[in-house]
Order: sequence, then structure tokens, then C-alpha cells
Amino acid sequence: MNYIFILLTALAITVAGCNPISSEKSSPKNSTQANLKMEEGFVDAHGVLIYYKALGQGQPLLIVHGGPGASHDYFLPYLLPLARTNRLIFIDERGSGRSQKLEDTSAYTVEKMVEDVEDVRQALDLGKISLLGHSFGGVLAQAYALKYPDNLSHLVLCSTFHSTSKMNEVFKKIKEKMAPELLARIEKMEKDGLYGHGKEYEKGRYTAEYMTAAWGEGYYPYLYQNHPDANYEPVANGNMAWDLYRAMWGSNGEFVIDGNLKSVEYTELLSKITVPTLITVGDNDECAPSLSEEMHAKIKNSELVIFPKSGHMTFVDQPDLFIKTVNGFLNPAK
Repeated sequence: MNYIFILLTALAITVAGCNPISSEKSSPKNSTQANLKMEEGFVDAHGVLIYYKALGQGQPLLIVHGGPGASHDYFLPYLLPLARTNRLIFIDERGSGRSQKLEDTSAYTVEKMVEDVEDVRQALDLGKISLLGHSFGGVLAQAYALKYPDNLSHLVLCSTFHSTSKMNEVFKKIKEKMAPELLARIEKMEKDGLYGHGKEYEKGRYTAEYMTAAWGEGYYPYLYQNHPDANYEPVANGNMAWDLYRAMWGSNGEFVIDGNLKSVEYTELLSKITVPTLITVGDNDECAPSLSEEMHAKIKNSELVIFPKSGHMTFVDQPDLFIKTVNGFLNPAK
């Protein structure tokens, strides 16, 4: 069993179909001197414009974000050092960030997002890719690996889950550990309904009170441990694609997934993943280490790294260890 437990505490916008999009590639200079030029643009993924940002040198590493409904922005600047050894391709998933929003929210599914990733791979002529997914992005990465295994060289699953039912059990335990006053406050707001309150511009999202209680008090210890982000603000964190979030996560709160992500039950499928896989998680992660341990047990050719003093944002809590671990997995000779 390959189990690792870490104990140490320029701009070119292009709209493209399935044709390759040209990019300027930096020369293979010394990493301290290289000019890592950035390219950004859009890929027309069968009628949905998907935003991408690419920079760096080396083999392609495509990166998918969490939420669902966030954007690639929260990876920056933390993942930038990987650009010294890999060409990084960040995308905003359909309906998120700078990518096209859809009127029909039923089109916000993991399966359709898998096809978006594949369209980006083809349009940018990436060949075999490494794929890194964080949180919900890890769910998307697993689904891609199950459908398109021949297109992958490496898979990196960060702070994620493989079973919605098991993730919901983790949420129950998080609630059980809350202070009684906080739990009562959260459950009252959930019972009263989380949408449709306040002024007209507030009705399509959680109330500020719920964001503060759920994200600022309930979740926060599971988000950060070693290096809490001093700029973290629960209400500002609500700047996301709410239509997508409600369709996928559900409308009944942070501690139950009851949207279309209920279909995510990959436990018995994980043994079909044979590509070299790195699984990372924080020791105090929102996506509990037990979920990663089960994924590791099911994926034969996998490594598991549990970062100490880390919540869900492992690359913020342990930035050097995170970069060293991912880079060592993708480029063992460098």
C-alpha cells in the first residue's frame, strides 16, 4: 500500500470550437529566469463557452475548481509555482466565473462538465493531460477519469469525496460537534428557508446571517488550520453562481447535498481507475480524511497524503508541502 502521511508541521482572448488555439510557449530557460507568459480565451464546448487561462511550461496540468459555482480564482496565487514544471490550464466550469451561464439549470451536471473538460483538451491540442480537481472539482476529475482514462497521464484528487451519501454523513458529524447555540441558530434558518429573504437583490442567495453562521462559524475550522486566510469573509464568499449551486448542491443548506449531485456514487467504480493517482486531504478537512482513505483503498495505483494542521484549503494551510507533493508526483525526476 503506497500510503504517505506527512508529519512535518500577453493576453490573447480567442473563441474556438474543436480546433487548436494557438499560444506562445516560453523557452525552456532556467526556472528563475523563465518568462512564463499567460494566455486566456474561450473554448466553444458544443455551444457553451468555457473560459480558460494557461501559463507555464512542461506537460499540461488541467485544473478544475470547486463550489460548485466558484471559479478558478481561489487557486491563485497558491498554485502558481507549479507553472515552473507544468503548463497549467485553469478553467471556469460552465455557469461559473467567466464561462457562459445557461438559462436551463438542468444542464449543470457533472456529466456535461466532463464533456466540457474533454472539449477544452481537444481544442487546445493538449494530448494526454494530468488532471487536478479540488473539492467538487475532484468529483468532476473522478468522473472524467472514469469516462476518458486514455486521455490521462496523472490524476490528482484534492480534498474531495466519491459518494454523496457518505459526504452527507460527514456533514451530520460536523453538525453534531457544533456548539448548541450555533446549531440551533443554523437549524432555525434552514427550517425557515434559506432563499427569498431580504431585499429583492438578496432573495436569490443565502441570507448574510446564514453565510456567516454556516461558512464563518460552522465550516471555518474545517477550511483553515495552519494559515487562516485573514481576508476570508463569509458573505463575500457568496459571490458565486447561485443558480448553478442550487441546481447541483441543493436549496436546503450547507450540511446536506440534495441537488443533482446526489447521483455521485462512485464507490464501486473507483477500482476502474488505473491511472497513477495522488489523493490529498487535510487532517481536519471538511471532506474528512476517511473519504480519501476509502478512495485510496479502492484506487489501486494511488498515493495518499494527509497534510497536518490543514483544513479544506490545504494549499493555503501548507503551501510549500502541497506544491512539493504535487510536483514530486507529476515530475518525480525534477
